[in-house]
Amino acid sequence: MPRKSRADRKLQASEFRRRLLRWFRRHGRDLPWRRSRDPYHIVVSEFMLQQTQVSRVEAYYHRFLERYPSIDVLAAAPAAMVRESWEGLGYYRRAANLHRLAQAVVEEHGGVIPADPAALVRLPGVGRYTAGAVACFAYERATPAVDTNVARVIRRAFHPRLRGLAPRRVWETAALIVPTHGKRAWEFNQAIMELGALVCTARVARCGGCPVRMACLTGRRAGGETARRVSPPSLRSG
Repeated sequence: MPRKSRADRKLQASEFRRRLLRWFRRHGRDLPWRRSRDPYHIVVSEFMLQQTQVSRVEAYYHRFLERYPSIDVLAAAPAAMVRESWEGLGYYRRAANLHRLAQAVVEEHGGVIPADPAALVRLPGVGRYTAGAVACFAYERATPAVDTNVARVIRRAFHPRLRGLAPRRVWETAALIVPTHGKRAWEFNQAIMELGALVCTARVARCGGCPVRMACLTGRRAGGETARRVSPPSLRSG
């Protein structure tokens, strides 16, 4: 198969964005953290969503924020109390890291969560994905945010022959396809995560009903199939 030209790649990326955003505007879920641009609220949601289903997080998100309404309140709380508030969500290291993050933000950043991904990634419990997500979802920075779902969609849509995780290649593509305008970047990153969670899932790629099928290299090859069972490599978010 001949290598795609730069113009072809740009055309595919443009069509992918257009189709994805149109679908998300009609079918995106109304999740509570999507209604907020409060950096603290976004950080709490991102820590809770690590390795936990959305439906489970929804039951804890508001309760946690009611108990710790600001990052200053969370930073001042005893560690044992924070862990107790996390009871039932599992992976308690996240609670400890969130507590440490709050303390670091209060002590080192005057209680203001940074907007720069380079500063965010130095906070406790924050990896490259979480830094990008907070910068985009709280501050509408035009930065990629590649979690497991996004990595899967990008590999299938743009690099179906890619072997292994290849995180650098995936992040490079994510940076190329994210819109440069902040509000559209927010919407795009939410949309591509939603596609990976609901349509282009880990075990089943529902190509027949996928809104971006005609802009996806895997979807085009799938033709009229409604679903394809696959076992792609995973990429842990952080």
